[in-house]
Amino acid sequence: MPASGTRTERDLLGPAELPADAFWGVHTSRAVANFPISGTPIGAFAELVRALAVVKQAAARANRTLGDLDPDRAAAIEAACIRIRDDRRYHAHFVVDVMQGGAGTSTNMNANEVIANVALDIMGRPKGDYATLHPNDHVNMAQSTNDAYPTALRLAALFAVDPLLDALAALAEGLDAKAREFAPILKVGRTQLRDAVPMTLGQEFAAFRSMIEAEIRNLRTQSAAFLPVNLGGTAIGTGVNTRPGYAQLVTEELARLSGHAIISAPDFIEATSDVGAFTMFSGALKRLALKLSKIAGDLRLLSSGPRAGLGEIILPPVQAGSSIMPGKINPVIPEMVNQVAYLVAGHDLTITMCAEGGQLQLNPFEPMIGYCLLSSMHLLTAAVDTFRTRCIAGITADSARCRELSDNSLGVVTALVPVLGYETCSILARRALAEGRRIADLVLEEDLLSRDRLLDLLRPERLTAPNLARAG
Repeated sequence: MPASGTRTERDLLGPAELPADAFWGVHTSRAVANFPISGTPIGAFAELVRALAVVKQAAARANRTLGDLDPDRAAAIEAACIRIRDDRRYHAHFVVDVMQGGAGTSTNMNANEVIANVALDIMGRPKGDYATLHPNDHVNMAQSTNDAYPTALRLAALFAVDPLLDALAALAEGLDAKAREFAPILKVGRTQLRDAVPMTLGQEFAAFRSMIEAEIRNLRTQSAAFLPVNLGGTAIGTGVNTRPGYAQLVTEELARLSGHAIISAPDFIEATSDVGAFTMFSGALKRLALKLSKIAGDLRLLSSGPRAGLGEIILPPVQAGSSIMPGKINPVIPEMVNQVAYLVAGHDLTITMCAEGGQLQLNPFEPMIGYCLLSSMHLLTAAVDTFRTRCIAGITADSARCRELSDNSLGVVTALVPVLGYETCSILARRALAEGRRIADLVLEEDLLSRDRLLDLLRPERLTAPNLARAG
């Protein structure tokens, strides 16, 4: 007899004792023992648990419609899936480590066993009463890990991208607000960390906004690659152990339940072995991460100093910056964004290697692909929210510093080239640099232009939006 507080289940390796109150079963127990790797269970990814439940619910509906799953079992499985989707307390029973061998079989069986035991609980039966409702025969009916798991992973990615898109939209709005606030402030533009032609601080922040808006559009485009799924293809895409019409029916149910326009992949064998959608989307996440890192790096430069650096903007002080230097404030929020971006780039490389490692009819490394992809989206969502609320929203401009640097910049000479010529302007620039003087003063001293003509050529609107100035 099992010890108090445990129950016994059996698989092809023999019996195993499990905690009596565990909704997972013997297959999950073996996987937990085999993969004590990261310490992160699949239950930590709510989108994946939710997606697995939706896939199993769709399958139960399709099998009931086809007459292969009796109404009582189908109803219990569906009710269990709804509970798991809606109540995150059940996620604690998804205990298999995210880093696992077996192409996701451990994850799939963890889901099958939890759903089966929750369904048994609903039916008033004890956990492990698989003669009444079985994880494989009923919950996994007409499925293989090789179609159920990749489908759930694609669906999880669609679930996870929505909060990221919301965070990015809010960031774009925050940057737009700063672009409008800083629109009147003239400053020095820079190329290769050297003075270039003038611009406004508002234009600089408007460019940041446009970068984020472009990434939102790109993520929406790339995420569409997750809509075709191989559900119904079972083991290698041939659809073995399914009824005619099952694939179409289960995919239609999945689309209804998920709220996404899920469709059947045109070639199940190709779709079962290919992970191209994941590599493309990971590339989009990396592109976003690099853009965010570029913005964060620019803010660090623009706020550097405050007295010995550029100092054109002031980042909100969120914490003391040094244990030894009193008064020092560091750009810790942009630095966090930089580091998240580096990790996302590393995840993309890992996904690339996992994609390359797939062989023949299946890629066994999809669990690592899923871990990296979902982790990247979680990290980016949190980083973007923090970036917006703890940094962007509180940025102020040092208008006096911007004006000082702009007045002394050599870049304004570029605006005089069409009138004075390149060679004359080069001489002016060299003299201004050598003598520590302003370009405008030298032009007047050499009587190259009248004061009124010079002031007209150096009007801020001419310097920052010449086409609009001429049209006006």
